[in-house]
Amino acid sequence: MASRCFYFSFCGWSHPKSNDTHPSDLENSGGENDKLKLPAFKEYKLDQLRAATGGFSVENIVSEHGEKAPNVVYRGKLEDDDRLIAVKRFNRSAWPDTRQFLDEAKAVGQLRSPRLANLLGCCFEGNERLLVAEFMPHETLSKHLFHWESQPLKWAMRLRVALYLAQALDYCSSKGRSLYHDLNAYRVLFDQECNPRLSCFGLMKNSRDGKSYSTNLAFTPPEYMRTGRVIAESVIYSFGTILLDLLSGKHIPPSHALDLIKGKNFQMLTDSCLEGHFSNDDGTELVRIASRCLQYEPRERPNAKSVVAALIPLQKQTDASSLLLLGIGKELTPATQISNLSPLGDACSRMDLTAIHEILEKIGYTGDEGVTDELSFQMWTSQLHDTLNGKKHGDNAFRAKDFTTAIECYTNFIEGGTMVSPTMYVRRCLSYLMINKAQEALGDAMQAQVINPEWSTALYLQSAALSSLGMDKDAHEMLKEAVSLDLEMEGS
Repeated sequence: MASRCFYFSFCGWSHPKSNDTHPSDLENSGGENDKLKLPAFKEYKLDQLRAATGGFSVENIVSEHGEKAPNVVYRGKLEDDDRLIAVKRFNRSAWPDTRQFLDEAKAVGQLRSPRLANLLGCCFEGNERLLVAEFMPHETLSKHLFHWESQPLKWAMRLRVALYLAQALDYCSSKGRSLYHDLNAYRVLFDQECNPRLSCFGLMKNSRDGKSYSTNLAFTPPEYMRTGRVIAESVIYSFGTILLDLLSGKHIPPSHALDLIKGKNFQMLTDSCLEGHFSNDDGTELVRIASRCLQYEPRERPNAKSVVAALIPLQKQTDASSLLLLGIGKELTPATQISNLSPLGDACSRMDLTAIHEILEKIGYTGDEGVTDELSFQMWTSQLHDTLNGKKHGDNAFRAKDFTTAIECYTNFIEGGTMVSPTMYVRRCLSYLMINKAQEALGDAMQAQVINPEWSTALYLQSAALSSLGMDKDAHEMLKEAVSLDLEMEGS
């Protein structure tokens, strides 16, 4: 059998020394976890989760297989903190032992890493068993790799997915959770910034004997076929199948892939969409790593830390944001670049939403100068006091990147009609862009321009919204208008 006897002959493998460091070592520190600003694991009431998901509405299902999935995942929003969440609802036959369910959930809920879609809580009432995790808005690796619409997944992003996934597995192993059940492209999710993360749901085993592999038998580790059990090395084997997915853009059975590798038939293995986008050396190295992960004997496979060390030197475009690499952000070609772009204009041209957010925070409400004269007229009314309190809550949410809450607070402020603020529209515009509501974002940026026609920020945000809508030519023209306005204001 090819998969049993194959050894990759033209490259060796070296495990890193114990004093080697890499990004996953850094992320395990407490300082990194503090940045996540996640609540402690908690137990939720069923009524809370029913309300958060609109009564487990079909419209809120985000599972790739919809209602047909054995365990359905819903998008939801909690009433107490407006956090977007993913709620996994198990079928009634799963987790008959309540204590086992709670113990497993609590253990996984202690993990906190920027490489995971972290588990926030659970619920068990009657026959109901539910898990609550961070919501990842930019879908799965399966969607971006196998079912893309406008462009295939870039080589640099494929390498980043491989590294971040390996770092996630390394982190879990360092915390005593080395088993991951049914690791596949559906388990890799993309967060708000389009960074790849590993779903925490696969860290939960739903039976005492470990028999929880549901994937196609052609992709299961050989030892699972023999014993029906998942071991730590099985996870590395499954990681190897994901490397094959990333290489080929297809779901190739490992035995077939190893036959191609053995015959050095790389052309049949690599994605034709990537032709000319990576060097033979890089392709060969990724094939080498995959082949080691797919060794028939578990003891011949590397551990996650070794895989991380091997993947770090392969990384490309390390300064590029994941938004850009996933195709959510856009990069101007030299022929279409515009001179004299301000920092905000540059960020909008690249659709770097994080940079835009930082700049808007820095400039504050300077765009409102000379536009809010009517404030003093109602200075002492309780209505104004309430309105300004709402503004404060909105600004705090915007600063904390809680964009759903920011939209709600800014909407209440705007609809109150007490004062007019172009900055409020611009901030709500970016908040809409952050949650993929580009049409609403464009409307807000246009309204900000109506209120303050001499404020280029409104034009820059219009450009970002147009770009998000795929109207690149219009976005480019709007950028030029914004630059012209900047130059005009400087000269006046």
